[in-house]
Amino acid sequence: MSVLVAPLDALGSPKRRTSRCLNVLTLAPFFPSLEDPAQGCFIAEPLRRMSEYGIDSHVIAVTPFYRAGRRACETKSEWKSYYAPPGNLGLVTSGALLANALRRRVRELHESQRIDLIHAHAALPCGEAAVMIAAELKIPCVVSAHGLDVYGDRQCGQWLGRWAKRLSLNVYRRATRIACISERVRQQLASDLQQKASVVYNGVDGEMFSPGSGPASPGRILSVGNLIPTKDHALLLRAFAQVQKKVPHSELEIIGDGPERVRLEGLAKALGIDSQVRFRGRQDREAVARAMQNCAVFALPSRYEGLGCVYLEAMACARPVIGCTGQGIDEVIQDAHNGTLVPAGDEVALTERLLVLLKDDAMRQRLGSAARQTIMHSFTLDHQARGLADIYAECAA
Repeated sequence: MSVLVAPLDALGSPKRRTSRCLNVLTLAPFFPSLEDPAQGCFIAEPLRRMSEYGIDSHVIAVTPFYRAGRRACETKSEWKSYYAPPGNLGLVTSGALLANALRRRVRELHESQRIDLIHAHAALPCGEAAVMIAAELKIPCVVSAHGLDVYGDRQCGQWLGRWAKRLSLNVYRRATRIACISERVRQQLASDLQQKASVVYNGVDGEMFSPGSGPASPGRILSVGNLIPTKDHALLLRAFAQVQKKVPHSELEIIGDGPERVRLEGLAKALGIDSQVRFRGRQDREAVARAMQNCAVFALPSRYEGLGCVYLEAMACARPVIGCTGQGIDEVIQDAHNGTLVPAGDEVALTERLLVLLKDDAMRQRLGSAARQTIMHSFTLDHQARGLADIYAECAA
């Protein structure tokens, strides 16, 4: 079957297509729900644009039975639970179990309106289930790799890690195509797999994440991310303690939650900066956008980041962003042009960059303006949707 994908017009907007839509089934382990509407927004938001490119999407979001009870809040989406042992053991043992849980529903969808392609997010367990079902239906399958741990072996540890890597390699080899969120992620794949892997960068809603109308708080540093060790909020707190000595009016706002929160709150108190640090917990998308519009500097010294949507969102808000070299974001940020980069784990460099930016309003404005231009030129939701649509069309042709 020949599939047409709508081209972009001269202004970068999609042109309507006249042939029938390509029907794509998306399987995802994270997706917005009534209980957590911000989860998986990087999957949901570009899907809302896909109809403009001739793609009709239906989403099955999956969750282990012990986390069941989530309710759909997006159109053409549903939640399904499946049996899996808790923790990383479930990651490596539940692919076939997930396929069994989904098979009947997928066949119902396929019979009512033929599914042309399955797109699974992450190799385990969705990718493993997807390649099984796609083979049965004799349709293509695309698997997305969202982080640097493309095989799940780092997450799973030494013994389970070998198992996870073997399974993931099999998934990627059976998939028709692999979609990676950055070139850095693509390079983590085995060389034979890189040949069928394409990079589709995450995109940003440039209307929600915009510069805003009011002035930013001149001394406010913002960080957004899960409170886990790899995000290195502890490094940011130590750097901020040094910044506070030279810029007493400065403050640090941290949005996000996770297992590190208690330890980080204790560290802030031990450093004597707890009155200038605000832990906001999880926030909805609108609140995150407002926080980005109100900050002077965005900083997340993450040391294991495939790309990092929050960097792109802060850049879209025309804020100077501090990220780390050696991560996916260094494919987007050109140091001293549209943001700034520091070596991961370097407290001195991070402290110096924070001080320079807080003290130099003209530099903040220059970097922020260039950052916004970068996003609107190459990293919007429409760019992401078009990249995915191109892959779908090639696979289904």
